[in-house]
Amino acid sequence: MRVLRVVLVVGVLLGGLFVGLDRWAAGYAENRMAERIQAHEGGLPGVRVDIQGFPFLTQALAHDLDEVDLKVSDLGVTTPEGGRTSLSDLRIAFHGVKLNGDYSGGTAKTAEGSALLTYHALSQAAQPGVTLAYGGAPGKVKVTATFDFLGRKVTRSVVSTVSLLDAKDAKDGKGGKTVRVRADEVPGEGLPGIEAAVRKFTDFDRQLDSRLTSGIQLTALTSDEAGIHLTLGGTNLALAG
Repeated sequence: MRVLRVVLVVGVLLGGLFVGLDRWAAGYAENRMAERIQAHEGGLPGVRVDIQGFPFLTQALAHDLDEVDLKVSDLGVTTPEGGRTSLSDLRIAFHGVKLNGDYSGGTAKTAEGSALLTYHALSQAAQPGVTLAYGGAPGKVKVTATFDFLGRKVTRSVVSTVSLLDAKDAKDGKGGKTVRVRADEVPGEGLPGIEAAVRKFTDFDRQLDSRLTSGIQLTALTSDEAGIHLTLGGTNLALAG
């Protein structure tokens, strides 16, 4: 009985040591991944990496991770048009990550995630003098533009539909997805040319996925009081670092 008790105690201690070592190794790998992402992106703030599944060490030795979750609090984005904006609360879950032999990178079978495009950030992506706010219903935004028309300052607000389309169907002709904002109706008030003048400022396309991991694309969107909620997805993703 005494021998059995000793064996049980030793087993518990070894099990505890293994769990502690496994959690330390997972934490170390997570921190290293986050540091590499931050360094690669020029000091990107608010990066967090979580490796799911237990034990981590057996996954690492097999070069096969069940899931790696990436969270970034704020990701700066430069649009093809030269504008500057940001995605908030970016979250991506990479599934079935096969690591390279030297652990320098890998490939994820699938990925899914989300991000928030605030109205302030969307206003930054628009032309100067244009601001955006919630339009009162899912998929709707309120666009306000101040501009010169026939020698005087004019301010107009319209309710617009925000949608997602393939970038190849947009004016820039590039890959990925494009966020499109189009006014449902423009109050003309009998002024010739006013609708075209308003739409010149309120209607626009912006590609926002050009800085995301290769293969990740916007797949859907909706709007509420907080902003534009983006859904992300992808398959067979190459992961560096």
